[in-house]
Amino acid sequence: MRRRDFITLLGGAAAGWPLAGRAQQPMMPVIGLLSTRSLVTDAPLIAVFQQGLRETGFVGDRNVVIDYRWAEGQYDRLPALLADLVQRQVAVIVTIGGNSSALAAKAATTTIPIVFLTGSDPVRSGLVSSLHRPGGNLTGVSALLEELQPKRLELLRELRPKADTIAVLVNPKYPEAESQVNDIHSAARGVGQKIVVLNASTVPDIDAAFAALAQMRADALLVATDAFFFTRVQQFVVLTARHAIPTIFWRREFPAAGGLMSYGTNIEEIYRLGGVYVGRILKGEKPRDLPIHLSTKFELVVNLAMVRALALELPPTLLARADEVIE
Repeated sequence: MRRRDFITLLGGAAAGWPLAGRAQQPMMPVIGLLSTRSLVTDAPLIAVFQQGLRETGFVGDRNVVIDYRWAEGQYDRLPALLADLVQRQVAVIVTIGGNSSALAAKAATTTIPIVFLTGSDPVRSGLVSSLHRPGGNLTGVSALLEELQPKRLELLRELRPKADTIAVLVNPKYPEAESQVNDIHSAARGVGQKIVVLNASTVPDIDAAFAALAQMRADALLVATDAFFFTRVQQFVVLTARHAIPTIFWRREFPAAGGLMSYGTNIEEIYRLGGVYVGRILKGEKPRDLPIHLSTKFELVVNLAMVRALALELPPTLLARADEVIE
């Protein structure tokens, strides 16, 4: 199925399920899936999530209904979206797109099972008290994307060993923004690297941040993990090329679209496992008995076309470690 067809089908189904699904299939369990991002950005990964569901015997619109909610990068919409799902009394709530949706779900209900797919340490962020025995009504899978910020800084320094200033772009509205910046500052102090932090929480803010980069003549840019930023992949690719600023991201989609490089987790495996966990809960297992799964597979992706466009000298050691090289 082509991606466009899948998005059209998924979007139509999502619009109809809250009423039609309940009327036509009253005995089907309902999964409430909340994303901080959008249907367009998440469609491929939702397909992987559904694959995980199928592995446990659940197929959408056959013996289970998935009711989607999209925050479109607007974190202040999360409480209302969750209140809607809680009112509907869904069987399981799935949260994707960072800790913000998971924390909002935790605040919204203590009884409905919650499966979170997040990018940070769930114990550190206060989602659960233990990885092995999470307790309560939450469990999930973590990609540890945010804990990789020091590694991304290291990769930038390897690419630009004489860099005087490395800029970091964060969304101050993202709940984990402060901890991300603290981690990067700590890593930078350890190697004597000058860091400048820029903020952006809207589309114009991103444009303004790149204009500021040009004025300060930063040598490289690290874009911090954020759901809103992920909805602006093409904008980032265009701006990094226009301003000729070497940039590292956290998701493969950025270099795949023309950005320089990324370092992160195999996201597809995270979503597949999330689907498996939801299926196990629908079959009767309790979230408190399902240990948090932490990703252990990390990928470095490099776009050679952007390397050439920026006239960079790619260290052979860095190229040798790349898991994927895009020509």
